[in-house]
Amino acid sequence: MLKTDQKKAIRLDIESGLKGRGLPPHDNIINLKERSFMMLKKDLTLRNPLRLLGKENQDILPKGGFGAVLARAGVGKTAIMVQLSLETLLRGKNVLHVSLSDPVNKVSLWYKEVFHKLADQYNAQQVNQLWESILHHRFIMTFKVEGFSVPKLNERLADLMEQNIFTPQMIIVDGFPFDESVHQPLSEFKELVEKHQMHAWFTIRTHRHEDPGPDGKPLQLGQVSDLFEIAIQLSPEGKEIHVKAVKGGESFMENLDLRLDPSTMLIKKN
Repeated sequence: MLKTDQKKAIRLDIESGLKGRGLPPHDNIINLKERSFMMLKKDLTLRNPLRLLGKENQDILPKGGFGAVLARAGVGKTAIMVQLSLETLLRGKNVLHVSLSDPVNKVSLWYKEVFHKLADQYNAQQVNQLWESILHHRFIMTFKVEGFSVPKLNERLADLMEQNIFTPQMIIVDGFPFDESVHQPLSEFKELVEKHQMHAWFTIRTHRHEDPGPDGKPLQLGQVSDLFEIAIQLSPEGKEIHVKAVKGGESFMENLDLRLDPSTMLIKKN
């Protein structure tokens, strides 16, 4: 076996040979690859227009906060939720995606398609590596609507956290029914995310020919508006889908100016 000094001498000979041919040392090659990988990750984060909903490198919602994406069926609620989730995943944070409408494989396909559309102009190998690197930050959980309750979610979440399997910083809830009895279970959900210092986003389905409530907000949000810090609504206008602020403070409501591209279902600036 080679002694330590012999190994060191061989390493120096190899690096000397690389330099002699104008090539960087092996460590530098690895560092360049890692740097390029991190630049891709950062670039995708910076290019995401959803960053305009919050501050750079910060969550859009505070800990314990609720956000809502409202739209009628088929307009793009799930696409927005997946982009919100990807923005968080790219910052190395854990996201629990709870679906009450789609199976795991369909939700997973949503993520894969949206991610590769966001990264289609980059090197395919690096894109695939980045995709694999963010998957362990995401956990998909499914329920049937009639079988879902906050205590059941809390029980399954506790199992994951107590066994150090998965601890989310953000929860996505797609398909939660916002009916007349929604305030009590949402209040319980609020206590859950506040307890664990998380935040949560919900899809809310609206209807085409429905008038807004007395406060000007969609009826489905009006009865639970006090529980939400931010709400955005997708509104089709001609061939475009506008992203409008419904709740979030004066500055947020004045400055939000985004569109959802119907051909790609990606968010873009105006």
